[in-house]
Amino acid sequence: MAFLLYRLGSFAYRRRWWVVSAWLAVLLAVGGSAIAFSGTLTNNFSIPGTESQRITDRLRDELPEAVGGTGTVVFTTDDGSEFSTEQQEEVQSALTSISDFDGVRGVVDPFEVAAQVDSAREEIESGRTELEASEEQLTSGEEQLAQGQAQLDEQREEFESNRDRLPAAREAATEDQLEEAQAELDASQAELETGREQFESGTAELDRAQRQLDATSGVSLLSDDRSAAVANVQFDQQINSVSPELREQVQETATQAESAGVTVDFSQEIVEDIGGIAGAAEFVGLAVAALVLILMLGTLVAAGLPLLMAIVGVGVGVGITFALSGVIEMNSISPVLALMLGLAVGIDYSLFIVNRHRTQLLRGMELRESIARATGTAGNAVLFAGITVVVALAALAVPGLPFLTIMGLAAAGTVAVAVLVALSLTPALLAVIGPRIVSKRRWARGDGGKHSATAPAPGQDPTEAADERAASGAGWGGIATRKPILTVLAGVVLLGVIAIPTAQLRVGLPDGGSEPADSTAFQAYNTVGERFGEGTNGPLIVVGSFPETEDDAELTELQLDVNDLLLDVPGVAASVPATLSEDGRTGIFQVIPEEGPSSESTENLVRDLRSASDSFEDETGVPIAVTGQTAANIDVSEKLVEALPIYLGIVVGLSLILLLLVFRSILVPIIATGGFLLSLLASFGATVAIYQWGWLGSIFAVTNPGAILSFLPIILIGVLFGLAMDYQMFLVSGMREAFVHGAEAKAAVRIGFSHGARVVTAAAVIMVSVFAGFVFSELTMVRPIGFGLAFGVLVDAFVVRMTVIPAAMYLLGRRAWWLPAWLERILPDVDVEGAKLEREKPAIPASEDEAELERGEKVAV
Repeated sequence: MAFLLYRLGSFAYRRRWWVVSAWLAVLLAVGGSAIAFSGTLTNNFSIPGTESQRITDRLRDELPEAVGGTGTVVFTTDDGSEFSTEQQEEVQSALTSISDFDGVRGVVDPFEVAAQVDSAREEIESGRTELEASEEQLTSGEEQLAQGQAQLDEQREEFESNRDRLPAAREAATEDQLEEAQAELDASQAELETGREQFESGTAELDRAQRQLDATSGVSLLSDDRSAAVANVQFDQQINSVSPELREQVQETATQAESAGVTVDFSQEIVEDIGGIAGAAEFVGLAVAALVLILMLGTLVAAGLPLLMAIVGVGVGVGITFALSGVIEMNSISPVLALMLGLAVGIDYSLFIVNRHRTQLLRGMELRESIARATGTAGNAVLFAGITVVVALAALAVPGLPFLTIMGLAAAGTVAVAVLVALSLTPALLAVIGPRIVSKRRWARGDGGKHSATAPAPGQDPTEAADERAASGAGWGGIATRKPILTVLAGVVLLGVIAIPTAQLRVGLPDGGSEPADSTAFQAYNTVGERFGEGTNGPLIVVGSFPETEDDAELTELQLDVNDLLLDVPGVAASVPATLSEDGRTGIFQVIPEEGPSSESTENLVRDLRSASDSFEDETGVPIAVTGQTAANIDVSEKLVEALPIYLGIVVGLSLILLLLVFRSILVPIIATGGFLLSLLASFGATVAIYQWGWLGSIFAVTNPGAILSFLPIILIGVLFGLAMDYQMFLVSGMREAFVHGAEAKAAVRIGFSHGARVVTAAAVIMVSVFAGFVFSELTMVRPIGFGLAFGVLVDAFVVRMTVIPAAMYLLGRRAWWLPAWLERILPDVDVEGAKLEREKPAIPASEDEAELERGEKVAV
């Protein structure tokens, strides 16, 4: 591969303008495609096959009106007083206008609902008063009837006792009178029984109405002091598919109520902006990266080249991602992750080639040869490192989660483009720049890039002198290996302590409580939680499957019986029978948890409700299932946690195989993989401490600590693995090269470290800067990802790769490079550092004009 890349570098040198023009054409074509074909990004993280998704699909067929997305508009009076008539009319006018929008299925007016509840309560009270009066009348009538019956019975007894003494005519007349009186009493009794039946029926109906009212009253949309109101806006489509234009239209219309002294806030579902993928903080990270490059490379031209390469790579990679968003449902994290990684690796990969090229020029190598050789050596390591990152990201497709697959492939594609840019466009632009890649001061110093206060001996090669100083223990490599056992223990203990919070890792998807404190989404979330209960921010949708019933009254009773059972489940604050299908076989209940949507108790409640389905069926004949956005988020998180061990196993296995091929050693892969796991756990621990526990929350804008983003762990595994292997290759391959070239094993560790430490340090600082720029991203979900990656790279590069690994390698000595003979025979030699290229130069003829150009460039130097 080194020879092939050498030829690629030589070709890029000879056809520099052709290569530059080709990449420019690709960039323009991709940009045009992104503009023409890009679609709307979503925050849809649903996973087919989960219970929530299965029930949602069922409702789409049986109760389609219950499937549309819902957003919340929160109105509060500016002075905290009760809504005035004018304010109420203004709010209701805005809500009426919103209900007429195309794409809005309906709006729940809190004032209208409150009025209906009050009216129903009045009707029930009025009905109860009437029933009480009827009951009094019935009771009075029954008493009178009983008295009349008693009197008639006495008269009949007296008649029977005197019958023999009465004349026949009087006897017959008296008997007729008694029969008529009994008939009248029987008729009155029948009327009373009918009245009693009507009374009991009315009482039962009134009791049902009271139960319905009590259930409905469990969820209020108007606060007790009538100073806050919540309006639910239901859309025709799922919330992730609602267009930005409709969201904006809802916001503009609702805010009209502010003119009446009303504060208007919107839930995350309505105001969520997923259009922008970069903000001011990200550019600060790039500025820090540029400063590091200037300090390391010494010229603006040299520093600007890696930045330009990263921008080109990101432009093409992310552009392709946006272009495909028109035909593939893509969540908002996909292009952001691609941008984040594309910038970081794009700068680093180009930097490795530029740094090797500059070092070779300063040692006197001609321009064309230096560009070709830098592409064949450092470019070979870049290719292998890039393949590692691409494979790790592409492996995100293994768990079989659709949105994670797209996310991984988008990031992998962008990294692949960054590798192609580094291997082709970088050498072409190096040819265009020529000797200006090195500053005049560096040319004047002419020390091969190894300037030191300790000058080499007369006639001694500067590189040999630097290697001798490194082998003797100079620099950080010497410090790290001076007491290797202590260094390894200190590094392991440090990372182990940082990793302690990992034991309490909880995952979930963000809600309004994760938004910045000054955002309208957080204000809406906070107001609803304080005035109506935390669980109101994350209601659960419970779906019941009803049997056939004789009439509506029986169905209503059954519905209320199920609702009563739901209220008895621990963790349920309120439950409301919401909707029934036309055939009465499917019913929806809105269940309000006691705590917020991302709380552990709500997760447990979802599990408890699902496990209680059989007991519900035994008691009422109605099995239940749970769905809704909150339940769907919990299901997604559980699926991702289930996939985590599988993916980690794949990555660890890949790590061992990959490093075995590269370093031809048994122990080096084990040490490197162990170091990766240490830095990974430390990254998890720091992320949990800040974003779940709230430590240093004021610094990192963590307003409401909660569960960690559910797909963050699996992304951290993939990305940190790839980047950790990058640094492992660039550092340890230098150690192996020194060992193969005859250096003593322990000295080779220090020599190899000195060769790669400077550029790896710069690369790590650049990568940390780029990732850290996303810690304050406009997208809340991106922030913990940016922090986790920045912290992970920081500890992996500086604690693991540049401290623990050299100490462990030094401690092992020659044993670090042990490999069974039989395994050495069957392993292919990948030659990552291009050692064969150093020994054997490929023959590539140069035309006369190119040779003349090179001679002119050397003269100019």
